[in-house]
Amino acid sequence: MADKILVVEDEADLSQVLEYNLQKAGHEVVVASHGQPAIKLVRELKIDLVLLDLMLPDIPGTEVCRAIKNDPKTRHVPVIMLTAKGEEIDRVVGFELGADDYVVKPFSVRELLLRVQAILRRGKAEPPKQGDIVEFGKLRIDTSAHRVWVAGKEVELTALEFKLLHTLWERKNRVQSRASLLEVVWGITADINTRTVDTHVKRLREKLTAAADYIETVRGVGYRFAESPETA
Repeated sequence: MADKILVVEDEADLSQVLEYNLQKAGHEVVVASHGQPAIKLVRELKIDLVLLDLMLPDIPGTEVCRAIKNDPKTRHVPVIMLTAKGEEIDRVVGFELGADDYVVKPFSVRELLLRVQAILRRGKAEPPKQGDIVEFGKLRIDTSAHRVWVAGKEVELTALEFKLLHTLWERKNRVQSRASLLEVVWGITADINTRTVDTHVKRLREKLTAAADYIETVRGVGYRFAESPETA
C-alpha cells in the first residue's frame, strides 16, 4: 500500500514538482496550499508524512506543526519542514515543536526524496535481530527498527526522540552537555540560548514513564544516562 504524503506548500510550481516526483516514487500525494485545511486533512485522512512549508498565506507553518504534534491522534505523523529561512534559529524552533527534519530551499528533490524514504522506513518495523535488542531495566530498545518498550508496553517516539534516547544510552554514565546533544542529535552547531534539548528531554521522559529516571539531569551541565537501572 502506498504511503500517503501531505504536501503543504503555497508556491504552485514547487507544489506541482513535489507532487509529480513523490507520485513517481510510488507515493500517494495530497496537496494543501494553506495551513488550516492542512491541519484538517491530517486529522481526517491517514497521512503517513507531512512536507510543510513554514511561510503560508493564512497561518505560519510552525502553528501547523504545533497543531499536529499537540494532538494525540496525529502527533505520531512525521513532519519535514520546508523553508527559505536558512538561519539555525529557525531550525531550532522547528525542532522544538517536534519536526522530524528540516530542509532549506532551494533543495535537491532527490535529496528530499531520500529523506522522506528514510523517515518512512523508521515507522515500518521489521522483525528484530537478536543483536539489535538492548535491555536496560524496564527499558527495551530495538536499535534497527527504532522501537522502544517500557515495562513490556511499546512507546511511540518521534525520530528525534529516538535518536536522543539512543545517543544518551550509547554514552551512558557520561555527562552530555546541551551543546553536545544539540550538535549530535539535531546537527546544529550554534551559540544559541535555546531550550530545545530541555524541551525534548522533558517530552521523552514523559513518554518513558517508569523508565524516565534513567535519564538524569546534571545541573548546570546537561544530561546523563544512568550507569545501571539500580542506580537510577
